[in-house]
Amino acid sequence: MYLNVVELAESFGVSEKVVDDWIRDEGLPFVPDRGRLLFDRARVALWATAHGLTARAGFLAHENGAFTSGLDLAPMLRIGGIWRDVPASGVSEVLERVMAALPGVPQAVRTLLGQRLRSKGGINWAPVGRGFALPHFSTRVTLGRDAGVVALLCLREALGLTESPPDGVPVTRLFFFIPPSPRAHLDTLARLSRAIAHGPLGGLVERSAPDEEVFLALSAADREGVVESKSKHEDRE
Repeated sequence: MYLNVVELAESFGVSEKVVDDWIRDEGLPFVPDRGRLLFDRARVALWATAHGLTARAGFLAHENGAFTSGLDLAPMLRIGGIWRDVPASGVSEVLERVMAALPGVPQAVRTLLGQRLRSKGGINWAPVGRGFALPHFSTRVTLGRDAGVVALLCLREALGLTESPPDGVPVTRLFFFIPPSPRAHLDTLARLSRAIAHGPLGGLVERSAPDEEVFLALSAADREGVVESKSKHEDRE
């Protein structure tokens, strides 16, 4: 069975732009077919398992659970913090400060992360629409259990990116993340993308809701993922 881009994006609950990024950066297997892309269901399932990512709904859901990393993103956001009125020119400085807040990470690793942050192409900015982007390191890092971080940056003006947002809306909101392990990377990316696109989180950020409301919205998204995972597991049994 083959899926098209729309069906695959629906299965993982992400935008078509995220699927494009997975093809380019993560080796998501596809089959070109007369100017369009098709995806073999079995090959996608194997790729998703290898990358620690599983489907949320749709055409792949009955073969996979909801989430695999077991991470709670809300505590990671409390570590990284919500940064408001950040000038576009000050984004790198804030990201440096976020990395300094990483719990239990040796200084040598912090130094390496700083070097990657400042290197050309070190960050994949990953615009996902609605004025949001999900910047993360282009190469995977392993921090160790419970060492991940998420930070929300609300910018004073639009961030100039070489990669255009999928809907043309200038990027003014950044969810920067560093997951504890490479296996958790795509799962974190997909969950943040879903929370922005399908839950209340995106709207709260857009209207500059208080920090605690944003934390609670992400906590609700964490709980929703756990409930869906258990429900699908029970259905299979």
